[in-house]
Amino acid sequence: MIVLTPAHLRQIVDLAEAAYPAECCGLLVGKASDTSDVDWRVARVEPSENMAPAGRNDRFEIDPLLRLRLQKELRDGAESVIGVYHSHPDGPAQPSLTDLENAWEPELIWLITSVNKGQAIQTTAHRLVEQALRFEDLPLRTSDWRQVPTRPPVDGLPSGE
Repeated sequence: MIVLTPAHLRQIVDLAEAAYPAECCGLLVGKASDTSDVDWRVARVEPSENMAPAGRNDRFEIDPLLRLRLQKELRDGAESVIGVYHSHPDGPAQPSLTDLENAWEPELIWLITSVNKGQAIQTTAHRLVEQALRFEDLPLRTSDWRQVPTRPPVDGLPSGE
């Protein structure tokens, strides 16, 4: 599971909508969690200029200088680059074949935000598995998430079977 703050999710959504109809992109900084129910915790979102060649709205390329700066900055700390995020303008929040072809770091998580006609509609999380042959979906939630309380069924009413 990946956990990020509502502010971080809002930042990604805002960047995705602002970049439309092009893709936005950036890096996620954080660390693996020590708890059993959370695998990664995002500490900050680092936007990148999309360095992909102009004229195509279905590609992204993170600025290598951003990556180098973060690697130097985080070298001796507890945090590291744990993932990438990007948007899919007028496409689903699912990894594309292009994403799969360009993914080469299985330790990174991927957040993808679908933007439909300028409006962000969904953000999903994924990770590369099986020797980079496919992505698998990962649970994603914000840090303010709370389980909805449930109550026991009322006696005498059908249980939904």
